[in-house]
Amino acid sequence: MQLEGTSGYGMLLMQIADGATVDMRLRLAAAINFKNFVKRNWRIVEDQPNKISSEDREFIKRTIVGLMLKNPESIQRQLSDAITIIGQEDFPGNWKDLIPEMVSHFRSGDFYQINGVLRTAHSLTKRYRHEFQSQQLWAEIKIVLESFAAPLTELFHSTIQLVPQHAQNSQALQVLFNSLLLIAKVFHSLTAQDLPDQFADKNLEPWMNHFHDLLTTDNKLVESDDDTEPGSLELLKSQICETVAMFAQKYDEDFSGYLPKFVQAIWNLLVTTDIKPKHDGLVSNALEFLASVSERPAYKDLFANPSTLQSICEKVILPNLQFREADEELFEDNPEEYVHRDLEGSDVGTRRHSACNLVRGLCKFFETPVIEIFSTYITTLLQNYAENPVGNWRSKDSALYLIAAIATRSKTTKHGATKTSELVNVADIFQSQCLPDLHRAAVNEQPVLKADAIRYVVTFRSVLPRDILVGVVPLMGIHLTSSSHVVHTYAAHCLEKLLVLRDSAGSLVMRPEDIKPHFEGLLVNLFAALKFETSQQNEYVMKAILRSMSTMKDNLVPYSEILLKELSTKLAAVSLNPTKPHFNHYLFESICCIIRYTGKADNKIETFEAALFPIIESILVRDVSEFVPYVFQILSLMLELRPSPIPPPYMVIFPLLLTPALWERTGNIAALVRLLRAFIEKCPAIISGDKLSAVLGVFQKLIASKTNDHEGFYLIETLIESIKQVDLAPFIKNIFVILFQRLQSSKTVKYVKGLLVFFSLYAGKFGGVALVELVDSIQPKLFGMVVEKLFIPDVQKVGGQVERRICAVGITKMLTETPAMLSEPYVLLWAPLLQTLVKLFELPEDSTIPEDEHFVEIEDTPGYQASYSQLMFAGVKEHDPLPGMPRTPKNTWHSACTSCPRRSLVSCRR
Repeated sequence: MQLEGTSGYGMLLMQIADGATVDMRLRLAAAINFKNFVKRNWRIVEDQPNKISSEDREFIKRTIVGLMLKNPESIQRQLSDAITIIGQEDFPGNWKDLIPEMVSHFRSGDFYQINGVLRTAHSLTKRYRHEFQSQQLWAEIKIVLESFAAPLTELFHSTIQLVPQHAQNSQALQVLFNSLLLIAKVFHSLTAQDLPDQFADKNLEPWMNHFHDLLTTDNKLVESDDDTEPGSLELLKSQICETVAMFAQKYDEDFSGYLPKFVQAIWNLLVTTDIKPKHDGLVSNALEFLASVSERPAYKDLFANPSTLQSICEKVILPNLQFREADEELFEDNPEEYVHRDLEGSDVGTRRHSACNLVRGLCKFFETPVIEIFSTYITTLLQNYAENPVGNWRSKDSALYLIAAIATRSKTTKHGATKTSELVNVADIFQSQCLPDLHRAAVNEQPVLKADAIRYVVTFRSVLPRDILVGVVPLMGIHLTSSSHVVHTYAAHCLEKLLVLRDSAGSLVMRPEDIKPHFEGLLVNLFAALKFETSQQNEYVMKAILRSMSTMKDNLVPYSEILLKELSTKLAAVSLNPTKPHFNHYLFESICCIIRYTGKADNKIETFEAALFPIIESILVRDVSEFVPYVFQILSLMLELRPSPIPPPYMVIFPLLLTPALWERTGNIAALVRLLRAFIEKCPAIISGDKLSAVLGVFQKLIASKTNDHEGFYLIETLIESIKQVDLAPFIKNIFVILFQRLQSSKTVKYVKGLLVFFSLYAGKFGGVALVELVDSIQPKLFGMVVEKLFIPDVQKVGGQVERRICAVGITKMLTETPAMLSEPYVLLWAPLLQTLVKLFELPEDSTIPEDEHFVEIEDTPGYQASYSQLMFAGVKEHDPLPGMPRTPKNTWHSACTSCPRRSLVSCRR
């Protein structure tokens, strides 16, 4: 890492990667190292050293495309990724010749080079598919289209013409179809935001005609021999289906003429494609195309014929809802992947998910006939299961999936199904078809059906009656003991979803009294589930533990010690090798939850400290970077909850907080500031001694950063509130000088808002006179500039109830208790400042931000750094920085005026 700052380091890596006589493993290692070097260092980040000189940057951009195209594919892919990373920062403004240089290689006729260019173009443009619309994005796409659209169309046409010429040459066809796949991907990206002129009207015709021809092409030489991995032909057809689905949704007018033949082609594709996993992506995208078309009013006549509906339901939907042997293998052999695909919101791209979308699309206009068709099949499937439950369980699985599909009219990830068909009684179906499976004593029998029953509850939780949901809770507790990873994971997921479910009034459906009779059993089984080999870091189980605890709140006290033991043991174990970020987050949330709700009971905070301090010390000593921000939040929470005096172990940690290396990690900063503030609030006398200078050094570093200046304000405001004025006196002028220097060197709206709150807090705490005298001691008449240039134009931009109240108090103090405001040179500012205060009372926050500051606050440091994740249950307690003052801005003014001397009130009336 230290060598990265050396001039020429990146060029040296490029030279090694390009060395024809160098061992290929070393060349590849150099290419990977170069890509990672670019990823870590190309972006110029404020407050971070620039490790790549401008000369090196220009050399790299000048040579990297040619270098990529002349090297083997393994190296080419790494350098292509590096070009993409550089392009995201520099293109188009600082790399204007990138696209022309790439296009020039299309004329080479060398498909090895052409595919390298196309792969890079795909990496550069794929973000257009999801990026938020902006003028900057439109401008970039326009530049790409002007240079790339025509050559791409020409390349597409010429590549298509080469296919018949090499019809019997497998190797050549593989290269050509890989090119066609990349061309189709780039076309999709370039048309994702809007349909540009280069691809509209007559320019669209060759693309759609060729896409249709490719969809109907069959060639065994480019199909995959593997039953699980798709080949280039399957991937190309899948991409075409995805693209035409987008066109059907977004570009009705331009695409409508091509739609019928694509519907026919994709229909034929679906009824002739087998159930092998290698076709899953293709079938899923084909189903999504039909689903998108079926939802559009303009196309509903395509499906109106009863025989067409019957055929779609029977030949397209039903086969793709079946639970295949491949699905069963995934269920048993790779259950984590099965859960990832199948749980709501994460199964996009599966046959079943897409088939369900098609069912919902058809039901939009043809609900009654579709449900009538499927009701027959559902009845048959359930009868088939009833005849032989052991052998025909797949029939019931398909029936339950089909029921969920036809019953759901609308759904969200957060709430599950929010509207159901009036023709389907989901509660009755649960009672008759799902509940028997959940009541079956043997939790390990027919695990797929048990998972189906639990998924049914999760899907329809928002519409099932409350009494059913309450009755499900103990059943989930029982199924937590299932040895099937999928079943006990689904049980935990269902429990968590039920515990956060709210009714139409916004109240939690599950109350503590509903959970209390089962709570101990739930905890035992939840922690037992974490002992299964595949679930030792199961995020769904840990999240259910957290929700169970947060539901019980103060009722946790009797269980606190056993919970602490289980959680601390798990923390000690995972800290040795953190691998599951979500699991870790819920684990720390659970620890904070029990501390918050039980920490003040019978001095239990000391018990928590005794259990957690050794683990915390180990994490800090070993520098487990992923856990350090969490540890600081736990320490803050315990420190805030415990009574004074502060025990020695905390003070041993305090010097560590001032270590510069800790502050270099952006993920640590918010948590460190929080902990420093807790120390200041709890032991101000100790901080006021020889430690105050070091804390102010941290403040100076934070306030200089656009990213972290708000943390600097949090810190200095806590010092103002907690440290005696006499102890701050030697430093206070220098603090204000630092603030004004930053204002002069790098003014942003965010910084100005923080500064106004700080000035107002200072006036509210020590009086308007103290503020005026201090500011004017730095420069005569400087306070007038602060009022005229900052308070009057910008205080309306301050957001947050507490912050606006602080500003109201501060301004009121300036207006009513500051003689300098009633005499020259500041008397002329009194009335405008009063008007500003009135606007603060009456008008909403002004949230406008200059165009060039929209991204100032976004922290996106290249390279890996442990990020900061706020723990909800470690949240800062509500704090009143100005106790004794009215809670609303208007009352603040009224209180100040009624307590004001008569002379000031007369002045006020003037």
